[in-house]
Amino acid sequence: MALWTMILRKMANNKWLQLNLWFGLTVCVALFSSMPLYSNAILERTLQKELQLVQSKNSVYPGYVRVSTSVSSTKMDQKTSQAIGRADRYIQSIPERMGLEALSFYQQRFTQKMKVYGADASEQEKKTQKTTGGFKSLSDMEKRVRLIDGRMPVDRTDGLFEAVVTQKFLNSVKRDLGEELLAETADKHLFRVIPVGIIDTDPAADPYLPFLATDEPDGFIIPFQQFEREFIAKDGKVRVSDLEWRYALDYKQMSIDKIEAFTEANRAIRSYFRGRLGSAEINIPANETIASYQGKQDKLDVMMLSLYSPVMLMLGFYLYMAANLVIERQKTEISVLRSRGASRLQIMTAYTLESLVLGISALAVGPFLGVTFTKVLGAASGFLEIVQRSALEVSLTSNAYKIAAAAVCGAIVLILIPAFLATRVSIVSHKQQAARLTRISFWHKTGIDILLAGLALYLLYNFNNRQEDLKRLALNSDDLQVDPLLFLMPALFALGAGLLVLRIYPWFIRLVYWVGRKWWPPALYNTLIQISRSSGQYLTIKVFLILTVSTGLFSANAARTINDNMESKIQYNIGADMTLTTRWESDAPPPSLQGAELQNQMGDNSGEKRVQYTEPPFQPFQELSGVEASAKVFRKEGARFSAGSAKKTNGAATLVGIDTKDFGQTAWMKDGLLDYPINSYLNLMATNPKAVLISRSLADAAKVKPGDPITIYWDGLDEALFTVYGIIDYWPGWNPLPAAADGEEKPTKPNLIVGHLSTIQNRLAVEPYEVWLKLKDGVSSQSVYDQLTAVKINVTGLHDAKQELITSKNDPFRLAINGVMTLGFVISMLISFFGFLLFWVLALSGRTLQYGVLRAMGIPFPQIIGMLLSEQLLTSGAAVIIGVLIGNMTSELFVPLFEMSFATAEQVPPFEIVYKLSDYLQLYSIVGLTLTIGLLILGYRLSRTRIAQALKLGEE
Repeated sequence: MALWTMILRKMANNKWLQLNLWFGLTVCVALFSSMPLYSNAILERTLQKELQLVQSKNSVYPGYVRVSTSVSSTKMDQKTSQAIGRADRYIQSIPERMGLEALSFYQQRFTQKMKVYGADASEQEKKTQKTTGGFKSLSDMEKRVRLIDGRMPVDRTDGLFEAVVTQKFLNSVKRDLGEELLAETADKHLFRVIPVGIIDTDPAADPYLPFLATDEPDGFIIPFQQFEREFIAKDGKVRVSDLEWRYALDYKQMSIDKIEAFTEANRAIRSYFRGRLGSAEINIPANETIASYQGKQDKLDVMMLSLYSPVMLMLGFYLYMAANLVIERQKTEISVLRSRGASRLQIMTAYTLESLVLGISALAVGPFLGVTFTKVLGAASGFLEIVQRSALEVSLTSNAYKIAAAAVCGAIVLILIPAFLATRVSIVSHKQQAARLTRISFWHKTGIDILLAGLALYLLYNFNNRQEDLKRLALNSDDLQVDPLLFLMPALFALGAGLLVLRIYPWFIRLVYWVGRKWWPPALYNTLIQISRSSGQYLTIKVFLILTVSTGLFSANAARTINDNMESKIQYNIGADMTLTTRWESDAPPPSLQGAELQNQMGDNSGEKRVQYTEPPFQPFQELSGVEASAKVFRKEGARFSAGSAKKTNGAATLVGIDTKDFGQTAWMKDGLLDYPINSYLNLMATNPKAVLISRSLADAAKVKPGDPITIYWDGLDEALFTVYGIIDYWPGWNPLPAAADGEEKPTKPNLIVGHLSTIQNRLAVEPYEVWLKLKDGVSSQSVYDQLTAVKINVTGLHDAKQELITSKNDPFRLAINGVMTLGFVISMLISFFGFLLFWVLALSGRTLQYGVLRAMGIPFPQIIGMLLSEQLLTSGAAVIIGVLIGNMTSELFVPLFEMSFATAEQVPPFEIVYKLSDYLQLYSIVGLTLTIGLLILGYRLSRTRIAQALKLGEE
């Protein structure tokens, strides 16, 4: 009890320091807990959206599960009956196996088909009757079908079957309700059946799993219990041919932690029914979508850990600094206790209990703060850009608490290090160390600065080599894959470079002092001596500021570069805000089994005439509301050309036909890709209908220059002569990069020819073209879709840049990059602000006697403020400048590595580092505001210092 009293009293005496330490621990807990919370929340959101897309694209409920199997046994013996019973019980376990609640379920049984005719049919009618049907049973039939006429069947035991049928089936046997029918098996066994009701599909009966009467319209649906008794429990003289079970599971209950169970259940179902009763068919439409999320959470967690690494590095510095400041104030007390006989274990026990109190209180608050952090991550659209987006549904999990507890344990170990080191010092050693402020820091003594900078540069060298291999081999990638080291390396480099500069900085201050020692005013003279003699005292705060500014600049440039390159890639590949193709009337024959497109492509080679197309009216597109400009863009892959001296060079190229004016007003093109603005090339073409632009790959291969002739044709057409007017490297919608290597085949560069659409149609052929649209600002894609539907334009293909940009921005990995960089920078600034205040308030209170003596000597208060200001400029101000320089250097070295995160063979326009002045201004203003507020608080505290009180403190 006495120990707890001492601990609580000591914490109360240092409440502000303890509060700062608790703040650091709480942020640490929040950061670590937000990682699993975010990965769970964002992946569940995207998973639910993709499952909804399954329904919209495939017109099937995402939770749909269908298991169907034939029954290979020719007779219903006990073994087969028991196998069916076991299959029924297995099916009942599917919802539990998949971890999803069943919203609806039904099962069906089928017998083999039999010949059906009226009981009063003549011999002639029996011979000519072609209608077949079998017995069927449907669970909960009364709730699932709509009775059009008659009544529901009853279970009879007198050998007569009552059944409901479809109108189509009843018409085919040419009988009415209530008239007895006979079903004859292959071995001439007869079943007497009376249709008592006509049924149809009831869409309102079950919105999740409607029974479609049209799926199996032929046959008799009898009561389920009667089917089981007559055909499953015994040999019913007709073979049971098929069994079917259908579920509608609540897909909204699907979460990331249930993915493993779902995919395992899918494998188990397929394995169970494979050959057990017969040939099985398993249909689970959502399985492919759900299975694609396996492993995504682990990748996202690793990425978030690497994204958070700079912040965690700063947080570790902060915790260590705060703990060290607490211990510095208590070193005398610790050394006295040691001299009085207290063991190191006893002292460490007291500090461990003190840290546990702080850790437990941080663990109580931190996860809830982590929920807030997670919601901020979900709302980030770019670096320091928060948008109105539906909030992530976040709930605390046991995994989040486990990670948070591990983070607290690690943080406690970190903050106990200063206490452990302090217990090794006696009272004499403590006084000696207090008088030697010029000792070398641990970082510089061990050479960690050189080690960190060297490691980062070595990793950079390896990454650059990998990047060159990717470019050389034209390797491909399907989506954004960011290597976690891309975020860890810059943090290591910034820390190592910062420490390396700070190793040299004290010598620079001594040089400045020595150069102007005869002319410096008293305030600056005092400051230079103070900084040069106790440089280690300022090391932590300077590292803080250097890391904050450098990682902030790197985060801004990296996020801006990733976002800009991904958006440019989408816009360039599509070419305009929206591109679409429509159906053209033609004289092409009906599609063959091989497909109409294949037939058209092969028609000319097989001697058939060319397909003639009728161009639909273009005016409806020009009249669409909200469309700023529209253009016709003809694209012909595999067109042939002949060029060069004596037309020796032949080859294939992509031919693009445009109207220059409309194209210039509609297409999207990034600045700087061409030697001149794209409109200059279009104006050049406009002067001659036969003018064409060619790609540099074609010009190099055929040795063609502007002014040279070139002939163009494709299969079945005569050659047409054109004139080269310009050479281009890029064009909207065209990828100039070589195709990916296939085996030993060398990648080949594609060729492009751009000409006038009217000339191509007049001199070559009229074939379907694309329609490109540029939308006015604020116009939604849906409004254009609705108008296209209203005017009955038959759209056969559509690419919408706006929708693809939205999809890209909602990618979990891109959200993580933008969100974590934004949140990390904000947290870094908060940590730096509190660390700045904590350090300087304690430094100021520790030098109260010095300032009091200076005031007593007659130095006016403005000069004291000047001393404080010059000290800030030479420490904090210098750290900010160093941080800017290191941040720019880090961006130049490491941001280009993000090119590896994109598909190398598809990254057009080429990867470009993006710097935006607004990001720098935001960063400088936030850092400047932090330092200004800190200085104002320090100045205010200094103005409240009384000379008499300071001198009295010195006497004591």
